[in-house]
Amino acid sequence: MALPSPQKDCRALVTGASQGIGMAMARDLARLGHNLILVARREEVLRTFADELESTHGVTVEVRPCDLADPAAREKLIDEIAGSRINIIINSAGIASFGAFMDQDWEYETNQFQLNAAAVFELTRAVLPGMLERGSGAICNVGSAAGNMPIPNNATYVFTKAGVNAFTEALHYELRGTGVTCTLLAPGPVREAVIDEADKSIVDKVVPDFLWTTYESCSRETLQAMSGNRRRVVPGPLGKAMDRISSIMPTAISAPIMGSFYKKMG
Repeated sequence: MALPSPQKDCRALVTGASQGIGMAMARDLARLGHNLILVARREEVLRTFADELESTHGVTVEVRPCDLADPAAREKLIDEIAGSRINIIINSAGIASFGAFMDQDWEYETNQFQLNAAAVFELTRAVLPGMLERGSGAICNVGSAAGNMPIPNNATYVFTKAGVNAFTEALHYELRGTGVTCTLLAPGPVREAVIDEADKSIVDKVVPDFLWTTYESCSRETLQAMSGNRRRVVPGPLGKAMDRISSIMPTAISAPIMGSFYKKMG
């Protein structure tokens, strides 16, 4: 199997572990017996989650609160984990924006770039030397099906995710024969299985329910893909459709269609 077996002295590092895909994957990794390092901004949420995983699954869970959009905070985190034997990394943290590029808050857009792209780039580079030295490791970077195509009104997000997609798939081939695997998770829209009407965001309201996939389903598919050393996994019906559209439909047709759809979310 390409997914390393749980080891007492090793850790699986998961970013964005306070919610969503990151939380679901951390829970599944703990269920498999992996000790964890959880990374996200909200320390209180992480500590509550860590207590749950330790009591339920008997694993060791370290909490590393960090704003990964802050380069200085990332550098501090990388220094802190330098002595850890990380055999799995899930780079899941990310944010998005919708609407015309010039209408967006510039600080938010630059934070989006730092979080979605730079953090993935730096953390992958930080853990790879140890994995290569041991001849074992698994990397999963969360890109997006949206990163396969130019989407007006989602420009910064697709810019960051296109980079993550290409970077991860390139590493998949570079790492062949090393014992280290690299898998791209490129989902479409993902959310909780059930959402109260009052809690629905504009994205929830625009995208029909049948096109969503759940965090739990996404995690299961991804861990299966990592175990099989697959280059790319695209969970969910809309993600699969976007993946197909990007490969067969001319950009001159797909971009205006997707752009008008994403404009509704701005």
